[in-house]
Amino acid sequence: MPDLQLVRLDHAPALLAFERENRAYFAASIPDRGDEFFAEFDTRYAQLLAQQAAGTDYLHLLVTERGEVVGRVNLVEVADGSAELGYRIAQKAAGQGLATAAVRKVRELAATEYGLTRLRARATLDNPASRKVLEHNGFVAIGELTLNGKPARSYICELR
Repeated sequence: MPDLQLVRLDHAPALLAFERENRAYFAASIPDRGDEFFAEFDTRYAQLLAQQAAGTDYLHLLVTERGEVVGRVNLVEVADGSAELGYRIAQKAAGQGLATAAVRKVRELAATEYGLTRLRARATLDNPASRKVLEHNGFVAIGELTLNGKPARSYICELR
């Protein structure tokens, strides 16, 4: 399994490469980030690092021994003991259990290192793999919603 690391300044080139290489793959299931995201990547990356330093977000990367980013698992909107979980895995690494294992690790960090008691997540109904990752990690569906124009489920995971 690649190493799970908190985002650092020196990850920027590898993260940008990950986002570029997987842009079309990700856009098949979630809205495309748009050209502006890539044009303003350095500014946005600095904002992400500042949010992490402030404790409002915990941004994790799956990094191979060669320094390649093959996934992201983020906890955002951290407040009142809870956070929103989001993740994405590179197309070439999909289907290998990386998302399930990485979410498990981040879930453990949320409880033990970040002091969180609840995680929230959402997944569209047309993304059964993502729903399976959540369910294998103790997330329970609590409602239906529309996410990016698609039917979806909201999930919650109590950490204590």
